[in-house]
Amino acid sequence: MNDSLFLNARQVAEYLDLNEKKVYAMANERQLPGTKVTGKWLFPKALIDRWIIDSCHGGTLSDRLVIGGSDDPLLHFVVRRVSQRIGSSGLINYCPSDTRSGLTHLANGYTDMCCIHWSNADERDLRHPALLKHHSAHKQWVMVHGANRDFGILMRGEHHHLSQDLAQTTALRYRWVPRQQGAGSRYQMDNFLTSHGLSSSDLNLQPEALSEHELAAAIARGQADFGIGCQGAAGEFGLVFVPLGKESFDFVMPRGVFFRQHLQALFSALQTPESAEHARLLGGYDLQDCGKLLWSAQ
Repeated sequence: MNDSLFLNARQVAEYLDLNEKKVYAMANERQLPGTKVTGKWLFPKALIDRWIIDSCHGGTLSDRLVIGGSDDPLLHFVVRRVSQRIGSSGLINYCPSDTRSGLTHLANGYTDMCCIHWSNADERDLRHPALLKHHSAHKQWVMVHGANRDFGILMRGEHHHLSQDLAQTTALRYRWVPRQQGAGSRYQMDNFLTSHGLSSSDLNLQPEALSEHELAAAIARGQADFGIGCQGAAGEFGLVFVPLGKESFDFVMPRGVFFRQHLQALFSALQTPESAEHARLLGGYDLQDCGKLLWSAQ
């Protein structure tokens, strides 16, 4: 093996004792760290070595955990505390976007875990695996339960009287802040409108909020009047919350990642009395089955 910083596919095949076609297949499925330059695969040797180490013992030697996908106030709270305990010995980072783009990031190897929520909790076992199966990498994934969350309409106290007649909230004089396409809360909003014989084009829509935090903040600041999100976001900003249903907030990850020290520390932290009390203050969380394995590709 030469001392070059980068290896080609043939050199990686020799290094890992694999068939060269297998190297190409793993690279195309984003299982190996590499990049295409002028149509040819190049693999940083340092990252190949790290990939080997990270694969040992189910990934328990890894010193970092990058979380993407859906946004959640309680998870932010817990990640900050786990990060503080880890200190300079590692990194845990939560960079939410939305369910669909989060799964794409996971499939491309940019994150280690993706948070998802899509539809009502009683439809989870059907709809969540269906989302995962859009990605060929799903064969290496498992899904673990995070929490059941209440979702519904967020509003300021001055509009609380409208909670008795939700159809009035869609009047054009009121401003709605939507989430972006691909977000679970956008899916819930579209379902809510469909149940009232409406679509988003019938609303006085404001610019999209790219997280639960942004949505709640826009309403709290008076930039919008209504939005659909989780009760935890309403509790964080002191907003009125009108429940529409319950959803399952779940974690998707490659099998090896499940055993990482930082992820296990995160699951443990989610089940501490401190987290339970914060969940109670935010409102709308059920952590009873947190950490339970829900699905694994057969």
